[in-house]
This record gives sequence, C-alpha cells and structure tokens, in this order.
Amino acid sequence: MAPARPVLRPGDWVHFDGGEHQVVGLAGATVRLRSGAGAEQVVLAGHLMATPGFAVVDAGTAPTVEPFGLLDALPEETLAAARRWEQHLVEVETGLPPAAAPGATARPEYDPATRSLAQRQRAKAAELGVSLRTIEGRRARYLAQGLWGLVDQRAVREWEATGRVDARLVDALREVIAEQTNVSTGTRSRLIRRAVKRVEELHGAGVVPLPGRSTFYALVERLTAGRHTFGSAITRRQTANRPAGAFTPTFAGRPGEQVQIDSTPIDVMVLLDDGLPVRADMTIAIDVATRTVCAAVLRPVGTKAVDAALLLAKMLVPEPMRPGWANALRLSASRLPHARLLDIDARMREAAARPVIVPDTVVIDHGRVFVSETFDRACNRLGISVQPARKDTPTDKGIVEATHKSIKTLFAQHVAGYTGGNPTLRGRDVAAAWTIGELQDLLDEWLIVGWQHRPHDALRDPHQPRRMLTPNEKYAALVAAAGYLPLPLASDDYLELLPVQWRQINDYGIRIDNRTYDCAALGPWRRQHSGVIARRGLWEVHYDPYDVSQVFLRTPDGWITVPWTHLPMITAPFADFTWRHARRLTVERGRDAGNESEVARVLDELLTRAEHGPDRTSAKAVARTRAVGSAHGRPAPDQRPTPTPVVDERSDAEVIPFGVFDADAEAERWI
Repeated sequence: MAPARPVLRPGDWVHFDGGEHQVVGLAGATVRLRSGAGAEQVVLAGHLMATPGFAVVDAGTAPTVEPFGLLDALPEETLAAARRWEQHLVEVETGLPPAAAPGATARPEYDPATRSLAQRQRAKAAELGVSLRTIEGRRARYLAQGLWGLVDQRAVREWEATGRVDARLVDALREVIAEQTNVSTGTRSRLIRRAVKRVEELHGAGVVPLPGRSTFYALVERLTAGRHTFGSAITRRQTANRPAGAFTPTFAGRPGEQVQIDSTPIDVMVLLDDGLPVRADMTIAIDVATRTVCAAVLRPVGTKAVDAALLLAKMLVPEPMRPGWANALRLSASRLPHARLLDIDARMREAAARPVIVPDTVVIDHGRVFVSETFDRACNRLGISVQPARKDTPTDKGIVEATHKSIKTLFAQHVAGYTGGNPTLRGRDVAAAWTIGELQDLLDEWLIVGWQHRPHDALRDPHQPRRMLTPNEKYAALVAAAGYLPLPLASDDYLELLPVQWRQINDYGIRIDNRTYDCAALGPWRRQHSGVIARRGLWEVHYDPYDVSQVFLRTPDGWITVPWTHLPMITAPFADFTWRHARRLTVERGRDAGNESEVARVLDELLTRAEHGPDRTSAKAVARTRAVGSAHGRPAPDQRPTPTPVVDERSDAEVIPFGVFDADAEAERWI
C-alpha cells in the first residue's frame, strides 16, 4: 500500500535555483527547464536533483525508508502494538490483512469493490472502538513513515537527564561542575552545597525549589557522567582539554615525513653513580609512517636540552649490534632491505634491525628540552623542519604520547624498580636495581626485539585488514613504494651534535668530570691558546655522555679522538672476557636466529632478565663491555679507532688476573 515515489515528467514544475521552472523536455541524463520568465536552460539530472531545495511542485509528501535500526531497538510490546495497527490499516486500504492466504476474500465491510475508503475507515473505527479521526491520522502517518509512524512515540521520547528539576538549579549545577575542572577533587556533598549557594545568590533563598536528597544525588550523577568530577584530577583536566571536534588522524606516506618527539618519566627507579635512587626520564622519537622508535634516550630526573640533539644524532646513524645480543636482532636477519642499505653505508653490516630514518619534519612540544638554541641549531644543521605543537594540546602529537604508554606497559612494568604511574599504584619497598646505563642497555635491546618485530595495530594492510605489520615490515614496504633512500649521518656531522665542554690542554691531557683523557696527538697543542678569545683560549671538546671512553677535540687540523687514560689498561683482558662471554651465550642457546619464534624467545628472556634485576655475577662482563665499546648504541664515526679484542680460541680459556704488587718481594728480587 506504499505510495509510488514522484516521477519527473515533461510539464512538471520544480523548485530549482531559487525559483520555479517547468520541465519542457527530457533527453537521457539531461533536463531542459523553462523559468517563469521564459528563459530556458539544460542541466544534468543528477545536478538538478542534488541541488539544495529541489522538489517537484504539488508532488505530495514522498515516502521515507523506515528506520530499521530504531525499530529493532524498540521494546517488544511497543513493536507488537505497531504491527497490529499495521494489519488493520492494510485491511482498510486493500481489503485483506497482510500475509493473507491465497484465495482469501475480503470481509464485506472492507471490500474495495463495494465500499468506499471513507466507509472502510468508519467500519474499522467502529470495530476498534476509536474515532474516525484516529484512523485517518494513523493511516496518513503510515503512508508517509511506514511502520515507524504507528509506533507509540512515548516509548521513543528523548530521555532527559534532568527530569523535572527546575532549570535554574540545573544551570547552576552545570556551572559549579565546570568549575571543578582545575580544583582539587571533592565530594558530592561539597558540590551540592556550592550549587545551592549559587542558586540562592542568583535568585534568592527559597525561590528555586530543591529536589530531595536522593533525587539531588541522582541528578549530580547524571550531569557529571564522563567528566571524572569526583575521580582523578589529572584525568578530569585531560578530559576537559579534549577538542570539541573529531580527532584527525596523522598521516604520513613515507618514512621520515613526520617524526614526533617527546619526553616523559619511564616510572622506573634507577641508581646514580653515587648510589642515589631517582626516577628516569625517557625521550623518544617515533616515525609516524612506520611507527619505528627511531631512538630513545634515558636520563635521570630532568632531561637536558643536549639530550634532544643527541636523540637526533642517534636516530641518524645505524644501531650497532652488541656483545650478547641474539643473531635474530641483526639487520641481515630481519625483513629490512639489508643488501640495499649495505651498499649505502658499510656500517650496516654489523647493524641491528632498526632502520635509519632521516626526518623531514619533527613535531615537538613547548618543553625546555626542545625550545632551545641547541635543538634548533641541530635541526637547522640537518635541514629538518621543526613544527611546535599547540600549547596544552597533546593530540597534536598523539602518536608519541600513545607510544610512551605502550613502552610503559610492554617494557617498564616488567623491569625491577618499577614504580607505577602514581603513588597509589606503587608497591611496598620498591627499590632501584638497575643503573641508568644498564637500563639504557635493556631499553635499546627491547626496542629492537620487542617493538620493531612486534605487529602494530596502526600498521594494517588495507587489502588484508586482519593482518598487522611490524614497524620493520612497514618500513620495507614504504621504502619500495616511496623510493626512500636514507643517508646516515656522517662522522663529522655526528660529532657536531655532541655536547661541548671547553677545557685546557695540560701536560697530563684533558680533564672532564674527574676523568683524564690523553694521547700523543695532543703534543703540539698542550698549554697552547686555542684562538677562541670568547672562551679565554680554552679548547672545544665534544663528548658523548653515554660513552665516556673517549672525547673529541677540535683543532685547526681537524678532529682528534682522545681516549680515556685508563682505557688501555682494561681493554685487552676485558675485551677477551667479553668476547668469550658472548661466544658462550651463543653456544648455550644453539638456536636458529632467523625466525619469529627466536625473536619471541629473546624477548621473553629480556623481560625476565629485566624483572629479576642485574646479574651481579656477570656484572663485570657488562662493565668491561661498556668500557671498550658503545654502551648506549652510539655508532663510532669512521675515524675512531676500535680496540681489537684479544680472543683466546681455547674453549677452556680463563681470564688471567692482574697480579698484586708486593714491594718486599720486588725488593728481594732486584737485590
């Protein structure tokens, strides 16, 4: 019984372009229109019907499609009542109820052949005991809206959270609730008291009726839903700071198109050199296109501005493999384009499976780490565009914010000394177990095995949405699609990004933080004026705070690598111990390092090791390794000498201990 939809025919009048036009001809997909003034034009039918305000004059009300979703959400009794009315109205219209049996005949009072529509409507009104006006109204709504027009609208009336409470009280409550955003969390009774005081100040005492205690509390619960008014103050401020519009996702079509950088506490207690336990800050850079954590730097307490420049340096050079790391973490064992990258930089031969990404744009916040001359000069040097996020708008760099939370969940909570995000989550007697250097080692290893090899929910194949890609897989795919060719940072450029100390070159060498650095190449420059008058003749010395084994001196003839004076004393025996220690671990594992199951086992071992704290029985191996190599993933520039390890090929080789000097024995031997 649904009416036919309007049909456009020659001779019809339509509303178009602010006036009425007559259809004088139809040809394919074009319509010829003539205005009341006699002007004619030809328009496409699709354009005509899509124009706002288009309608056929005197075409009546066009039927609409029933809202099937809303019908499914109705109570069963309400829907059943609407269907009963539908049966009666269909019988009035056609003479037979819906789904009538084949060959059925209409009842005499509803037979369209002998009864008019008005007679059939009066007969149905008498049958149901309702007025004729009720039948006519329901029939009109059914013709226009279908079954939805017969639904009792009281069942679908919009729910009002405030009920019958006076609107003036509701307005005062909303104002007081909004004021709770930046104040300390209180109770519901405090909120109610302030709302009542506000109403009395505005309208006078006793003017606005107040609901009962239960109703008042129920009203407060409804108006504060989702605002965390009586919960965490931090969550309340974050919720209020959310933008009113839709969240716009950040897109990047190639590696390095946008890199987001941010710092946050990692919620792990670490030990300083003097044994003082403090929390560690973590600064990371994440690539939007591949979700690769390009670099991560840990510092105690407050991150300094130089760390942001160091972060750029670390992400622009290959991540070296370290003694004890499984072969599954090698670049050559991953799905990254190893052969292609090796042709660019020979350092890729011993690199770990973390891609080198050169950023086009970095997004930062307004923290003192990044709003500094050091960071700006570093970005200008590398041709990187800096895009500051809007103040108090963490959604501008939402990807790095979410990554911080993921690292805390996937890594930090498994580390000994984990404190939780706030004191209410902290356990009893939480003690620091790792030093800042040891925790950096763990984090660097985890980023390779636990992040770069882990499927990411944001990296789904558009043609296979159930499949998630890892950051390394996404990088390999985008390199092939975008023609991306990373050029790692050169040695001199890397040195330029290191922090600077101005020091005198004395007879004993250069002294920084109670460590002495010296070598034969300093001979011509000892006790000499550097020529830099602004620094009173001191010399420019660059150093890596994550590797104190050597510093780098700028001279008129170029860079000089100056090693720590105690480095030769520990290099040979300690390096030998380290290499044999790593070789023994490899033999003990005896596993295939080229598949995903090996990566999963390595990750499990890493988290177990992090949870139980450092193994002090092999602490010497860690210390010796850090003394002779890059303890925090800093790749050595091309001109830096790498100590040659002394490897004893005997399987049962032991480290020869240093002898203890005995003055009496030496005197007797000399005599």
